[in-house]
Amino acid sequence: MAFLVLVQGYALFVESLVSITQGAFVAVIVGSGTAIGAYLLEHRVAAWSARRVSRETESHGSDGKSKS
Repeated sequence: MAFLVLVQGYALFVESLVSITQGAFVAVIVGSGTAIGAYLLEHRVAAWSARRVSRETESHGSDGKSKS
């Protein structure tokens, strides 16, 4: 997304680097890559988060009371 914003900003102030069709193609590629990456990493991030929460809970003791 940052890349697309930079290209648009450059196009506004200097000159167009890509045509509308090329820009749309790049946007589709970036969006697809983001969606695929999020889908593939979702389970890893959820597992990592669950492990982190369980370690924090264990370090506070097992009385079930919040220490924060």
